[in-house]
Amino acid sequence: MTLQYPQLAARFPRKRAFITGAGSGLGLALTQALARDGWALGLFDHNLSRLTEVEGTLSGSGISVFAYPGDVTHADELTVAVNTFATGNDGLDLMINNAGVSCAGTLMETPLADWQWIVGINLMGIVHGSRAAIPHLQRNGSGLLINVASAAAFASAPGMIAYNATKAAALSISESLCGELRAVGTQVSVVMPTFFRSGLLESFRGSDERRQQAEQAMTHSTYTVDQVAHDVLTQAGAGRTYIVLPRSARWLWRFKRWMPGRFLKTVVAIRERMRATRQP
Repeated sequence: MTLQYPQLAARFPRKRAFITGAGSGLGLALTQALARDGWALGLFDHNLSRLTEVEGTLSGSGISVFAYPGDVTHADELTVAVNTFATGNDGLDLMINNAGVSCAGTLMETPLADWQWIVGINLMGIVHGSRAAIPHLQRNGSGLLINVASAAAFASAPGMIAYNATKAAALSISESLCGELRAVGTQVSVVMPTFFRSGLLESFRGSDERRQQAEQAMTHSTYTVDQVAHDVLTQAGAGRTYIVLPRSARWLWRFKRWMPGRFLKTVVAIRERMRATRQP
């Protein structure tokens, strides 16, 4: 079998991975990509029917797969699932904190309940997943932890304040963990994609106008979820910490880091132009 991700396989010959939000979207694409390379997979998702369907499909093709229904906001559920998978497979090589939701609105438009909801999943889900996986990754003397954030982590576009904040937190957590885990040989990568077609809007909270804006951006994107998954695994396997996707978006990351004030003014100007073009 020709491996799609030979660098990952060379680093982790036992090929044992755990993925949150594995039932749909990017999580499913990552699951399928690793399955094609013969990884043993632990899959975690709140949607039992989707999770069962994915497990059945992969098991039928001969893949070693274990499904764990649960909620990333519940630390105990996720920890038990990771521990069970790692114990049953004599360890863990790769942890992907992928589960996430979306929310749009200004500070005053976004209800506190929506803040609590998105923080619980997008931020604390990464905290819970990392705390569950790190002891197993450390035990190997190696390991790879991938946290899925978004280009929103650094773009900070108006009208997406809660989403931006949680994705910026995911970036900061990842950067902090890079230093904390370096001595034990665990790599940390943070994924920051721009818009791509996925199921993220299924759980969307915000006004109809905000939803239409997000749907339009996704619809116009030619970057597919399978391409995102491929690029994530390729770049993480090569040891990259910051994975900004697609490749053409890296200039945005550099622009923000080199000229932050000018970058923010540009983001606001682009946002205003987009709003103007949608008005009748």
